[in-house]
Amino acid sequence: QVQLVESGGGLVQAGDSLRLSCAASGLTFSRYAMGWFRQAPGKERELLAVISASGGSVYYEDSVRGRFTISRDNAKNTVYLQMNNLKPEEAADYYCAGGIATMGGDDFTFQNDYWGQGTQVTVSS
Repeated sequence: QVQLVESGGGLVQAGDSLRLSCAASGLTFSRYAMGWFRQAPGKERELLAVISASGGSVYYEDSVRGRFTISRDNAKNTVYLQMNNLKPEEAADYYCAGGIATMGGDDFTFQNDYWGQGTQVTVSS
C-alpha cells in the first residue's frame, strides 16, 4: 500500500519560511517524479513544483519560482518543499504527489498516481 505522509505545516507570519516534508512508503520512490500541490478553500488544487525521479530536473509554477525549492532524498524516500517569503494568500492545504513526469525543453507534464493527505499552512498578515 502506497503512503505519502506530509509534515511541516503550521502557522507562520507573512515573510516567514517553512519547510514541508513528504515521506513515501510502499513504492519504489526513486522511480517516481514527485510534486507539491496546494488547495485553498474554495479554490482548485494547483501544482506548485515537480522534481524528476533522479532529482536532476525541476519545474516550478511561475508564482513560486525563486521563493520555493523542491528537493528529494531518495535514500530517505522523502521529498521536501522549502518555502520562503510566504504570503497570506498562500495559506492552504499542501499536498505531495507521486507520479510520472515529462520534463525537457518546453515540454512538461505530470501525471500523478498517488496523493498524500495534506498538511495545513496558515500565513498571518
